[in-house]
Amino acid sequence: MTHEGRGHLLRDHLEAVGRLAAILAPRKDLCAPLLAAGQWHDLGKYIRDFQYRIRTENGFEAHLEKEGALERDHSTAGALWALRQDSRLLPVALAIAGHHAGMPDLAKFKERVGKKEKAALLQDALSHGSPTDLLNAPPGLEPGAQTSLTAHQLEFWTRMLFSALCDADFLDTEAFFDTTRSAARVVPVTLDQLSRRLRASLDQKQSGAPDTEVNRVRREVLASALAAASSRPGVFSLTVPTGGGKTLTSMAFALEHARTQGLQRVIVAIPYTSIIEQSAGVYRDAFEGLEHAVVEHHSAVDPSRETPLNRVASENWDAPVIVTTTVQLLETLFANRPSACRKLHRIARSVIVLDEAQTLPPPLLGPILDGLKALVDDYGCSVVICTATQPALGRRPGFEEGFSEVREIVPAELRAFERLRRVKVRWPANREPQPYAELAELVAREEDVLAVVHRRDDARRLCELVDARLGHGRTLHLSALMCSKHRSKVIADIKERKRRGEPVRLVATQLVEAGVDLDFAVVYRAVGGLDALAQAAGRCNREGRLDGLGELRVYEAETRPPPGVPRTAQDITRGLLEQRPDLDLFAPESFRLYFERLYATSDLDAKGIQSLRAKLCFEDVAARFQLVEDGWSAPLVVPFEGCAPLLEELRRMGPSRERLRSLQRFTVTVPRKLREEWLARELARLASDTVAFLGPEHGPAYHPRFGLLPEQVGFLDPSSLIPG
Repeated sequence: MTHEGRGHLLRDHLEAVGRLAAILAPRKDLCAPLLAAGQWHDLGKYIRDFQYRIRTENGFEAHLEKEGALERDHSTAGALWALRQDSRLLPVALAIAGHHAGMPDLAKFKERVGKKEKAALLQDALSHGSPTDLLNAPPGLEPGAQTSLTAHQLEFWTRMLFSALCDADFLDTEAFFDTTRSAARVVPVTLDQLSRRLRASLDQKQSGAPDTEVNRVRREVLASALAAASSRPGVFSLTVPTGGGKTLTSMAFALEHARTQGLQRVIVAIPYTSIIEQSAGVYRDAFEGLEHAVVEHHSAVDPSRETPLNRVASENWDAPVIVTTTVQLLETLFANRPSACRKLHRIARSVIVLDEAQTLPPPLLGPILDGLKALVDDYGCSVVICTATQPALGRRPGFEEGFSEVREIVPAELRAFERLRRVKVRWPANREPQPYAELAELVAREEDVLAVVHRRDDARRLCELVDARLGHGRTLHLSALMCSKHRSKVIADIKERKRRGEPVRLVATQLVEAGVDLDFAVVYRAVGGLDALAQAAGRCNREGRLDGLGELRVYEAETRPPPGVPRTAQDITRGLLEQRPDLDLFAPESFRLYFERLYATSDLDAKGIQSLRAKLCFEDVAARFQLVEDGWSAPLVVPFEGCAPLLEELRRMGPSRERLRSLQRFTVTVPRKLREEWLARELARLASDTVAFLGPEHGPAYHPRFGLLPEQVGFLDPSSLIPG
């Protein structure tokens, strides 16, 4: 093929991808298979019809495969060649077959291979110039070398093979088509530089900090982490109470551990984008002076802050520090598409910091832990389970899925939780639900208070009841019916009111517990999972500024949490309280008991993913492994201030990564059926056939305090009916 007058010979591409794939191999026994996979992956491009098309059409699009079209299939020939050498080269064949459209299920692959054998696809490629020297099996390729692997080890080994092949193919193609993008991949900082800069930043912070108990605990926690950093790789827990400096301590440990153990990078996985933005900002401040130190890879990255390095490094995580979502990390372990899988091999020999690890969903915990164990045992990783509410992830009778060894970084004798206790807990006296009218009266009496409820509808109802008691509409509200831009505005308003010393009363759903940096004297929280109650307590006397302790007042709500894990978690907390009426919410032992019961009552592989993995069903695994169940829900852009110009730009100029990402801050998640109904009735519309939105004429359906009011969609703003 040619591009801008330059030629790119197919032979050169095969050789380059083979060489680069072998270099990218995450362990030695993958080198020869990757060299072979690279040399054979595009043999189908020698087919006569394919050569004719790429010579006449030219350009990148001409090389794309088309599902079901024989003349567009250039990946099956290489897979057939691998199997002709030896049937035990099945992993190589699967990786080659999936390098464009994704790795198939084994049964579908066999059916495809059978059809293409009948069509003489391989013979066509071999008879039109395939280089005979590249067809030979490379030195060291031992077809039977993987016979000692278990079924799951073989599946993961095949994934790693696929990942490195896809990344090598992308990188060589990019080097030809986009030299500027290729040049942008040069990473300007090293782990050693980052570790030294962070240590200097922490030393400076500590030298100027007052000698309070909080700061003494932070210093001791950091010292413990740095002392543990020279330990051999494996699984660690970092159990630090709220305010104990977890964000920077975990990074300090990870960088020093990676540096001393010869690991390649640090990957911080965070469950919520709201925490990511906060944590990434803390890291950037700490690494001040080292440009491009932190690469963020998540959907909420502000386009105006994105750099060329961030854009290209996020594609394959070729950077020393990656900050991403838990969803992005874990779904990479079980995806089957090339774009999602190409970064998997980069996770090998990394320190993986799992922040707020208690949020790992029990129905997927079996495959998650198995994938993480594979990274630790077979691919040289270390995992840091980082949270104030430590889940019980160690192996024990009845929980064989757990890690065989989890080493705690902060020693018990440091007594961090006892020394940083800033909240007393008032448990409900009985199981009788507290009416919202009564709760509203209690909230109205306080001047610095947060009330957390189970559901969106509950939040609006309680907020209106508090307003009625006070005789004004100054009660604040936060729920997922408000777009992110709206929620940010409310949080800024809360902080401004507090700065002016005004009363602040906030009613919110659980989203306020997801890393939102707020601080109240009193917090009311509906009985839920013990970890959720602890997160709510983290919004109470957070900075320790009260003369005494803050109060977390746990109440029985009129409604129950959503079905599934939230409801099971509530039942387990109630059971613990019946056995221990004085249950200590801040004791690590309480969380050990809670999580042991939660996992014992859950199906840890509810979707049967482990059996599918053993059968090499890559498509089915990818379809079933969804940390965020979004089949029932869909995004809708709402008419909040500032979104109209972005929608107009989308309509005028068409979709782009930046425009779509900018609109994400104006979206609310609604039931998919409801959104489809609104689109069918033309109450909602599509911009550029891409983004569903409610136009400004639907202003009454978006309340300035409560966000989207689904029941109001269809009631138009009267001013929109007046001709301009």
